[in-house]
Formats: sequence, C-alpha cells, structure tokens
Amino acid sequence: MKRDIIAKGIESARIKTEFFEKNVDLIDTAIKTVTSSFKSEGKLLIAGNGGSAADAQHIAAEFVNRFFLERKPLPAIALTTDSCILTSIGNDYSFDEIFSKQIEALGKNGDIFLAISTSGNSKNVIKAAFTASNIGIKTIGLTGNDGGQLAKMVDININVASNVTARIQEVHITFAHILCEFVERELFKEKDEI
Repeated sequence: MKRDIIAKGIESARIKTEFFEKNVDLIDTAIKTVTSSFKSEGKLLIAGNGGSAADAQHIAAEFVNRFFLERKPLPAIALTTDSCILTSIGNDYSFDEIFSKQIEALGKNGDIFLAISTSGNSKNVIKAAFTASNIGIKTIGLTGNDGGQLAKMVDININVASNVTARIQEVHITFAHILCEFVERELFKEKDEI
C-alpha cells in the first residue's frame, strides 16, 4: 500500500517532464504575454476554486512581493481573497459570477487573466474568462484533463494531460514558478543574464 502511494507521488515527476517537453513554446508565449502586459502597465488577475484558489493567491504573492530578485512589486491580484466580495456576489447573484464581476470592476484592456481550472469546466472561471475577453483582457488558461470548455475560449491554454487533480495542481504551480522567474528576469535583469 505505501509503495503504491509513493509510486503515485513519483508519477508526478514523469507528468511534469512530459508536460514541460510538450509545452515549451506555449510557456514561452505565456511568459512574453505577461511580461508585455506588465511593461505596458497592465496587471495580472488570477482566479480558481479550492486548491486553484490557493494557487491564485500563491502566484499573486510571488509577483507582488518577489520571487528570486529584489525588485519593485508587480501588480497581480488574486480574485479569490475578499470574503465580503465573494459572499455578496454569491448571495445576491450567483457563485458563477464571483470572478466575472470583479473582472468587470478591476480589469482593463491590456491586463491578463490567468484562469485556473483543473477540470477546465469551472463555471465561474469560464464566465470570468468570457468577461475578460469582452473587455480586451488576454486570457491564459491553466487546465487539466482534456482542457474542458475553458481550453476552447482562452487565448493561451496550458493543459496538463492528467485526470488526477493533485498531479495537475503540482504541474500548475511549477509552471507558475517558471512564469514568475522568467517574467522577473525579463523585466529586471539584462537579457544576456537569463
């Protein structure tokens, strides 16, 4: 039993390796997209549910505070953190609108929306991506399984080909760390140092 559980954990390494070998170009495109937005005074809006909500907060913290480099803060907002906003929208309207209303209030053309859904079918994340697109906000999806509906509607979809939520989330946060590091280096260090 313990060996089986450990083997499943080790499977994470294989899934990560396959993911990064397959998605180098998409990851590079995501890095350039986020970097370009920050250079143009845009911001990064991030949302997801459950563990993906925690990832949204983790990613926002890395950009606002720092990752590897001592540098000025970058504008990133996790749309998962304000309990008053989330509960008032959920109560007065619908849980499906908890992120889309925030995007309407905070987002502008030139921003980026990082939409995280391990299934690719989270209604509130999909609605937020639709709202973001209508405002002129570029959308990046972090998905799993077959990408679900979200994969079909975002500008850049970064999909983890697994149906195990834990493995998908492990790859998502590894991707996010790579994104943070390269965006930081692009913005705050000479290119030949990368």
